[in-house]
Amino acid sequence: MIIPCPFCGPRDLSEFAYCGDADNLAARPDPASTDQAAWNAYAYDRANPAGEHAEIWQHAGGCRRHLRVVRNTVTHAIGAVEMVGSKS
Repeated sequence: MIIPCPFCGPRDLSEFAYCGDADNLAARPDPASTDQAAWNAYAYDRANPAGEHAEIWQHAGGCRRHLRVVRNTVTHAIGAVEMVGSKS
């Protein structure tokens, strides 16, 4: 799969790290939380929809920026990519 980084251009999936569901950020526990049940629910309890899905990826092997990627979970076709946050 090729992800078009807005800063670096099209790059192979191997340069990226998956960071989670973009639409589930509000459900993320406080980073300082030690509530294991809350972290397990956040990390593993997902709807796993078929079709268009927004995800957060980090270009770990490139500019290190975080991207919001809309990807079709059936075909892996990338619909849209935009930068989020600031450079890490």
